[in-house]
Amino acid sequence: MQAVVLAAGEGTRLRPLTEDKPKALVDVAGRPILSDCFDRLIELGADELFVVVGYKKEAIISHYEDEYEGVPITYCHQRDPKGLAHALLTVEEHIDDDFMLMLGDNIFRAYLSDVVNRQQEERTDAAFLVEQVPWEDASRYGVCDTNDYGEITAVVEKPEDPPTNLVMTGFYTFSPAIFHACHLVQPSDRGEYELSDAIDLLIHSGRTIDAIRMDGWRTDVGYPEDRDAAEEKLLAEREEEAVEAED
Repeated sequence: MQAVVLAAGEGTRLRPLTEDKPKALVDVAGRPILSDCFDRLIELGADELFVVVGYKKEAIISHYEDEYEGVPITYCHQRDPKGLAHALLTVEEHIDDDFMLMLGDNIFRAYLSDVVNRQQEERTDAAFLVEQVPWEDASRYGVCDTNDYGEITAVVEKPEDPPTNLVMTGFYTFSPAIFHACHLVQPSDRGEYELSDAIDLLIHSGRTIDAIRMDGWRTDVGYPEDRDAAEEKLLAEREEEAVEAED
């Protein structure tokens, strides 16, 4: 299965960690965030990696070159930071079937395979990993609503007054239909082509999009304190694994 990682962001909220490197190369527990993303996707069966780069892209390309753990990498350049839907369109020519999409600023320790398995059902056009967050944090994310069947019925990006506290986590599976929707998206009030608007177009066209509740944890590394929180969790897991190995 093909996998796309969006890693073009500058990470202004992560400064000073991003003053000399792109957000995706910020170190968490001794490794770049992007390496952790690649690990998760390869575990899920990714046989091709497509990385959308932008800010300080040369650092990413130099670090990984043309493969990671034997899996080939293709780099696609987002020349202007115009939003996630705009970034996704840079890989359109390379994608020929259902694919995984991961935002390159997330650390996941969750059962992502549940999302991939749902995508493989004939009735499903897309599937997202979602989680409930504190209400005061919901406005940081794409907020979604669901029906009684667990299907996503509406998505809104970073609302000032969130209608729910159920948010998209940064891991998705799509069919190529998402590209047509991205082409139709108009700039939002923020001046960006929002992925959430493309998703909303899919919903209104009658596509079935399933929400998979997260089992585990993830950290969106948006601020320095998020990076510290993710590192603390990862180091604690390593210590626990070391103790279990000794036993």
